[in-house]
Amino acid sequence: MSAAYAKMCLLKSLKCTLKFEKQAWANGAQLVAGVDEVGRGCLFGPVVAAAVILDHSYRIRGLRDSKLIEEDVRERLAEKIRAHAVAISISVVDVETIDRINIYHASRMAMTQAVAQLQPLPDHLLVDAMVIDFPSATERLPQTKIIHGDALSVSIAAASIIAKVERDRMMRELAPQYPHYDIASNKGYSAPKHLAALREIGPSPMHRMSFAPVWTSQQMQESLAFMEEEAAVGGDPAPDQPTAGD
Repeated sequence: MSAAYAKMCLLKSLKCTLKFEKQAWANGAQLVAGVDEVGRGCLFGPVVAAAVILDHSYRIRGLRDSKLIEEDVRERLAEKIRAHAVAISISVVDVETIDRINIYHASRMAMTQAVAQLQPLPDHLLVDAMVIDFPSATERLPQTKIIHGDALSVSIAAASIIAKVERDRMMRELAPQYPHYDIASNKGYSAPKHLAALREIGPSPMHRMSFAPVWTSQQMQESLAFMEEEAAVGGDPAPDQPTAGD
């Protein structure tokens, strides 16, 4: 069993609930925001983050990690989230910034910007596998870092879905400008057609030049192992088989 397939099985086994939201509410929080990003493992295009404050009086059924949901279901869930959420914010960090500050810091930047744009501002954050640097007006905003958060917390799952739908839309719009890389299908990840085009014609202006196998600079990016794993696990997999994409 490959590491990617094992991770997909693990994610499918996790239950997405209100456990972490209820803990924050019990501690006095009123506006709990889930925060997540998509596109860390891509070779092409920006990283996109979303922050979502759900209305805890309205339950949206079916929320879970966006990588585990078929595209048409994601689109329908995104419509429900937009219709019933208290607040939604999306932030995009471009390729040039990713290459300049590296993907880890670019992901944190996207998440921080998404939180900063929320209206109203939250009083507690649930963040997928990361701590972001976001102070409130008077003190640092309380937050909970949750490993596999998009598979465990409905708020983070909602953010994952919103970010994924937005980034996929951007990739579809960019695809006709860069037809050789099959971006509409692979969403910028290292799928076979994408890698073959890179070998044959080289990178486009939308490729992350610091990423292997695209990179031309001497500065290596952080967390290459997680990026390769994410590329293998993400996307719109068949029920029992992971494929490339986010």
